[in-house]
Amino acid sequence: MPCPTAMRTKKAKAVGIPTIDLSESRARTSKAIVEACEEFGFFKLVNHGVSDQAIAGLERQGFDFFAKPAPEKRRAGPADPFGYGCKTIGPNGDTGELEYLLLRSDPAAIAETSLSISSDPPSFSYAVNEYIKSVKELACEILDLVGEGLWLPNKSIISGLIRDVQSDSVLRINHYPAVKHTEDWELSSKSHPSNNTRIGFGEHSDPQILTILRSNDVGGLQISLPGGLWVPVCPDPSAFYVLIGDAFQAMSNGRFVSVRHRAMANNSNKPRMSMMYFGAPPLNAWIAPLSELMLPHHPSMYQPFTWGQYKKAAYSLRLADSRLDLFKASK
Repeated sequence: MPCPTAMRTKKAKAVGIPTIDLSESRARTSKAIVEACEEFGFFKLVNHGVSDQAIAGLERQGFDFFAKPAPEKRRAGPADPFGYGCKTIGPNGDTGELEYLLLRSDPAAIAETSLSISSDPPSFSYAVNEYIKSVKELACEILDLVGEGLWLPNKSIISGLIRDVQSDSVLRINHYPAVKHTEDWELSSKSHPSNNTRIGFGEHSDPQILTILRSNDVGGLQISLPGGLWVPVCPDPSAFYVLIGDAFQAMSNGRFVSVRHRAMANNSNKPRMSMMYFGAPPLNAWIAPLSELMLPHHPSMYQPFTWGQYKKAAYSLRLADSRLDLFKASK
């Protein structure tokens, strides 16, 4: 696929990014989700059932944390990979115009981490746990609908990986400061004076099974289509966006697309915050194309691997690298 560039963009409405309404019939919804996963690896989700209170509670905790002075925020870092990070993305030299919190999804780890993040650890832990519980159920419902849409004998074979008590799912909160505050960041992209062309978080795919993303009303997210076209996604705080990850592409034997995406630098006078739940299997779970999706004329595209092996490979590469290429089956 040609390398996407900032100059080749097209509005999401013109492209026709699908919107899935969970209030519609299961048969219609499951079919629409499968089609969206095949064509885009991405869709908008409305009538999702996650309460406004759960969303607002986590967003409030996030804004409260990122509003603190830098020395206070640094007490929750550096990200290793969990904790607070600023501008540095991963261990291999990638950077962005953002700061973030990366959190484990189990309550015990959240309670421990909250001590260095919040002046009110119980309130922070409650908000994070309530949000994770809600979006985890949403992720599993989506995966069960996928199972129905694919006519899998066990519709919960994929969601079971996320429901597992050893699931490696994580929560990430990204904060992109308003443009009026970025002068304090000593930005490296001096050659790009316009925020319209600066990258806040570089091109990548998510390694997990799927991502449940919610952002406030400030835009910045873009997804990549075949041919190198970038599509800006209009923000909708009342909706979620679902992104298919590398593990799901492998499990579908390439039928589903692990969507490549990026975030542009914030060019508004209001901060942007995105909250992402990354649904992942246990570290020792094997990832391989599902036998029900194998066809005689379409052999396995990928070698089996454990999630732990894939995660290790992901951390050894740069953000934009294609990790799945390391696990392609020999022809």
